[in-house]
Order: sequence, then C-alpha cells, then structure tokens
Amino acid sequence: MSNSDHLTPSTVDGNTFVAMCLARAGIDRMFGVVGIPVTSLANWAVQLGIRFIAFHNEQSAGYAASAYGYLTGRPGILLTVSGPGCVHGLAGLSNAMVNTWPMVLISGSCDQKDMGRGDFQELDQIEAVKPFSKYSAKATDITKIPSCVFSVLDWAVSGKPGGCYLDLPTDVLHQTVSETEAQKLIDDAESCRSKEVIAKPIVKHPEIEKAAALLRQAERPLIVFGKGAAFSRAEKALKTLVESTGIPFLPTPMGKGLLPDNHELAATAARSLAIGKCDVALIVGARLNWLLHFGEPPKWSKDVKFILVDVDKEEIELRKPCLGIVGDATKVVEMIHKEIKDDPFCLGKSHPWAEALTKKSKENVSKMEAQLAKDVVPFNFMTPMRIIRDAILQLGSPAPVVVSEGANTMDVGRSVLVQTEPRTRLDAGTWGTMGVGLGYCIAAAVASPERLVVAVEGDSGFGFSAMEVETLVRYQLPVVVIVFNNGGVYGGDRRNPEEITGPYKEDPAPTSFVPGASYHLLIEAFGGKGYLVGTPDELRSALSESFSARKPAVINVTIDPYAGAESGRLQHKN
Repeated sequence: MSNSDHLTPSTVDGNTFVAMCLARAGIDRMFGVVGIPVTSLANWAVQLGIRFIAFHNEQSAGYAASAYGYLTGRPGILLTVSGPGCVHGLAGLSNAMVNTWPMVLISGSCDQKDMGRGDFQELDQIEAVKPFSKYSAKATDITKIPSCVFSVLDWAVSGKPGGCYLDLPTDVLHQTVSETEAQKLIDDAESCRSKEVIAKPIVKHPEIEKAAALLRQAERPLIVFGKGAAFSRAEKALKTLVESTGIPFLPTPMGKGLLPDNHELAATAARSLAIGKCDVALIVGARLNWLLHFGEPPKWSKDVKFILVDVDKEEIELRKPCLGIVGDATKVVEMIHKEIKDDPFCLGKSHPWAEALTKKSKENVSKMEAQLAKDVVPFNFMTPMRIIRDAILQLGSPAPVVVSEGANTMDVGRSVLVQTEPRTRLDAGTWGTMGVGLGYCIAAAVASPERLVVAVEGDSGFGFSAMEVETLVRYQLPVVVIVFNNGGVYGGDRRNPEEITGPYKEDPAPTSFVPGASYHLLIEAFGGKGYLVGTPDELRSALSESFSARKPAVINVTIDPYAGAESGRLQHKN
C-alpha cells in the first residue's frame, strides 16, 4: 500500500474505493456539495453508475437525502466536505433521526496526523455528529473502507431507521491499494456483512390475540397510522384491515394517502370527535407525540386504550400503552387481520360510531367547501388552495408528490389538498422543519421519476432553499414550485402603530419581506419558467401549462398580506 495522488491503471485511491463500495452495496443515488477532499469521490461515483445530484447548500442536500431514504426505504446518501460542510449536513442528518428515516452522511475530514494542530477545516466530526446519529464509523486506513461503508449502510436501516455517519480522513482518501486487493477487501467485507445488525423483533401471538380482542370488544374503535406505516409499505395491509372490520381511520399528516383521503371510513374531517370519543385506538407507525397530543386528555378520552405498534421498543416503553407490539407495521397489521378473520366482525356503515363520524365529517366538509367555493381576490389562502387541489386531482394516477412547507400555507394545505396514493405528501414532519421544501422536491423527483412533483410553499419556507431552483433546472426535474407570497412570515408587517418605536423603528418588521417580491424571476434567471398570478384564471392557466410541460417552474401567487395568522402547533378545528 502507498500514498499517491497519481494512480496507475492497476491501483485505486481511497476516493475511488469508497465509490466502489457504495456501488457494490447497491447505492444508485447521492446528494451533496463537492470540494476538497471529496470531489474525486463524487466523480468516481458517477463513473460507476451512481447518479450524483449536486446542490448549492449541504442543508438542502441533506434534507433531500433524508426524504430519499423515506421514499425508497434505502439509505439516502449525503456527501460533504469537512468541517463546515459536515456541520451544514447535520441539518439533514438530524431531520432523518427525528423522523426515523434511513440516511448516511459521508464527510471528508482533515489529515489524521494534523488533527489538533489547526488543520484546514479541522473538526472532531465523530463527536459533532453524536447527538444526531445512531452509529458512526471512521475509516482510519484505506483497508477499513469496505467494512465502514457497509456498516453505516446497514445500521441506517436496521431496527428503528435513522441517520448514520461515515468519516473519511484526507490521508486515507489519498492512500492507494491495488485493484486486486481492493476487490478482495470488498469481497471479504461483504462476506462478513450482517445486514441485520439489530435483530428483527419477534411478534408474539398472545399480543396479536389481545389486540384483536380489544378491537372486537370496542364500541368506538379507531385506527391511526403515520409515516412509519408509510415507510413500511403497509397500505395494502391497512386497507384490508380497515375494510374487513369497518373501523374508521385517521392518518397523521404524512400518513395521508396510505388509504385515500376520500375513503368512506376516513375520519380526517372529524378528527376531534374521532380522537376525543374513541375507546380503543390502534396506532400504527405513528408516535404519541405533539402531533397526536401525547395521547392525553383533553384531546383524547382519559379511558382510551391504546394499542401501539412500533418498530422501536423504547418508543413503546416511553408511552406506556395498554398494549405495545414491537414489530414492523405491515407484518403486525397482517397478523391482526389474520387473527380477526378467524372470528370476523364488521362495524358497517349503520354502526352508531361510524354514523356519528360520517355525519360530523360531512358537516365539516360542507362548511369548508362553502368557504372554498368563494373566489376571494386579492387571494386569501383558501381560494388558490382549492384551485391547486382541483388541478392536482385532474391529473389522476400516478398522483403527484405534494411537498408542503410554511405556516399558513402548510396548515391550510393539510386540510384542503387531497392525497389518494401512498407517500405522496412530504411536509415539515415530526420536527416542524422549515427549509425542507426544495430538497424534498428534488428527492421526490429522483426517487419517483414517473410522478410530477408539486411544492406548495409559503414565501418564508421557500426562501430557505430558493437557490436550489437552479438545481431543478440543471437536472431538468419535473417540479412545479408554487409560492404563496404574502410578504413575510405569517404575512408581513402587522404591528400596531404603538408597537413601532425605538431607535430602529424605520427598519422592516422582523416578520416582513420585500413586498411584491418577484420570486418567479429567480427561476427564469436559470432558464426555467416563471409565472406571476393574482386571479383564479391566471392561476388555472399557469397550473395547466406547467403541469403539462413537466419542466421546472415557479408560480408566484400574490396573497393578501392580511390573510394569514401565526401558526405553530397543529390547529385542528374539526
């Protein structure tokens, strides 16, 4: 083994070796920002058949990698330079950890012999990533690269999915081995590879029997499912269970579409009644966190019995449900259905519980549709959202992936936009992360090339990653970004005159942006298509043209700056 920047045909360096290992492991997509010392790694990855999507900012690239892991079930890969590049990448890595999505951050790092001496972009990156990763590996020598690469990939998807980190020191990337030795090292590492580094839980039959009995005996049962069920591909199993038992269901925001929102047993439009009155709730791949009001009164009944299905034993121990089942969502739901099938029951549409939810849903939908029916100009949030909903539904199948971020924009969109297919909604997620929009768009376009991607963004959310519209154009991705432009966070400057005081009173409000900002011109600077719209006809025309073209576009929708409200936690009024 030698150190060299000049390779002969029979030798490979560390950068090439990492790319070879990733290709052998089946990685076919990577996201990142290149530079010293990892540019060669990206170039070799491309030569070996891995598509590399180059971003402007590691934060957006990291969000893309995290969402790619969710959409495909395989680790999303983020490549960054050392020091600040790694730190920027922590945004995506932490997002993957909180949402429990498989992702691997790969960063170059400084020369090992110069660590602690103030080397270029020096940082103890293994220590820096600890709070945000479930497993880290450092390749201290070129011969260690295969085992390190395979281990971080396997840890990312084992047990509870999450983020992992691979550290590649500069000196290791410049080391070389012969091509023959490289292949042998890969073969040896693969033969020792244990893809199930965390053993799959064994679901016990008595737990399944108890779950079936609780559902059978319940007067007001409810099935709640989240993005964990979506990650597990549980849609067929859930459909079978719901329709055979007649139990109403409630998806979390990113669980929407596992069963169509317009399904007759959907309780989304009667959410408050559903969670407030149910006596047994089967929770599949969703956590009893702030999104579900911690499973506590007053939102939930104090007597509700939770059956919590989660791949993570610690999550179940934390929530202390009536019954916890550790296991894969799809497998557990299938087992529950099989148990019920031997002694079937079905609530039926005439069951008082089903009737009550249907009645409340119809009342709430009717109220919302009355609001949506009005063409309000200057636009409020409801009018353009209705037009967007109708345009998306007209596309049929395959349904577009909808990416939604913002305050009012995301809140209104969650109620108005209709999801009919699994994994077609990406939003701020468990952490309420702003800035995910363009990264998620790019991940969705790369993961599901057959689908159009439609982002519905607030102007504040869009601003976090707006420069990535150039990335859309560069790769000609079928993404239409719709920006609800109301002049700022929640809606520009809404201060009362008495609040405008102090030595900097002439400054814009902390919540305000430049009024009438021409966001549509940003994409035109790179050769994409921009639209400025302020009326229903203008919006319909822009949607029709951009959806048909399937080319990068930004639709700048002028919204009345007084139309929004401050938003944070989920506000469900139905």
